[in-house]
Amino acid sequence: MFVAIPFPEIDPAVFTIPALSLGDFTLGPFPLRWYALSYIVGLLLAWKYAGYLISKNKLWSAANGKSPLSKDDLDDFVFWAMMGVLIGGRLGYILFYQLPFEPDRIFNDPLMIFKMWEGGMSFHGGLIGVAFAMAYTAQQRSLSLLNLSDIGAATAPIALFLGRIANFINGELYGRPTDVPWAIRFPAYDFGSHQWYYNSLGAPVGSKVPVHPSQIYEAALEGLLLFSIVSFAIWKFKIYRKPGMATGIFLIGYASARTIVENFREPDSHIGFLPGGVTMGMLLSAPMIIGGLYLINRANKPNGGKKKPNRDPASQS
Repeated sequence: MFVAIPFPEIDPAVFTIPALSLGDFTLGPFPLRWYALSYIVGLLLAWKYAGYLISKNKLWSAANGKSPLSKDDLDDFVFWAMMGVLIGGRLGYILFYQLPFEPDRIFNDPLMIFKMWEGGMSFHGGLIGVAFAMAYTAQQRSLSLLNLSDIGAATAPIALFLGRIANFINGELYGRPTDVPWAIRFPAYDFGSHQWYYNSLGAPVGSKVPVHPSQIYEAALEGLLLFSIVSFAIWKFKIYRKPGMATGIFLIGYASARTIVENFREPDSHIGFLPGGVTMGMLLSAPMIIGGLYLINRANKPNGGKKKPNRDPASQS
C-alpha cells in the first residue's frame, strides 16, 4: 500500500483584516500572507544580526580594529537592499521566467509586472537588485562595496530560510514525484508529464501525487546550512578581514545548494526542462559559482588583490 504524508493545508493567510464598507465602496479585506510575513521577519532578523556584526570590531581589519560601517550606514543600506529585493526579484521573475516563455501574457496584460501579490519573485533577480542597492549605498556613503556584500552574505540565509518555509506553507515550488517515506501530498499538485511515474507508484487514481518537499530541502541547505558555514567562517577565521571572502563563500554555497535541490524540485510548469535536463534555476546559479571563485581568489591575494601604485623613481631622494 502506498503511503505519503498528507499536506497540513495551512491557511496561506496568517490573519485577515475584514473588509470595511464605506457607503458604496468596500475597502479590503486585507490578508497578511505567510510569504509577506517571511519578508518582514526575515528583514528584521537580518537587520538585527547585521547590527550585531558591525558592533564587533574584532571581526574586522586587524590594522585599525574598527568596523567599516556605522549604524546609520547600515540603516541606509537595509532600506535600499529591501527595495532591491522587491524590485529586482519581481523584474527578475518577469525577465527570466515569463518574458522568454510566455511573452503574450505580458503583452496582453503589462500591468501584471506590478501585481506582486499574485506571486512571482526570483531570487536571482533579487540578488541583482541588491547588488545595485549595494553599489548605490557604497557610492553615496563612501563605503567599500565588498564590506557591504559581506554583510549581506552573512544575513541573506536568514531570509532565505524563512522564505522557503513560507513556500512550503503555501504549497508552492514543490518537488518531483517520489516514493520516499517523507513524501508530501500537496493539494494543488499537477502531475502533468509525470503521469507515468505517478502510475508506477501504484497510488489510487485521483489521489494527490506524493512529491519531494523540496522547499524544506532548500530551507535546510540555503538557509540553515549556508548560514552556519558563513557564520562559522566569519567568527572562527575572521574572514571579514579579507573583503569579499564571505561573499564568495555565500555565492558558491547558494549556487551549489540550489543546483542540488533543483534535481528534486519540479521545474516551472510553463518552462519545464531546458536542453540537457538543465533547469532555469541551475542555469542562473552557474554564474554565481564563477563569481564566488573569483572573489575568494581575490580576497586571498596580498592586499585584497589591489595593485600597489608605482612609485616614481624621480621623486625618490
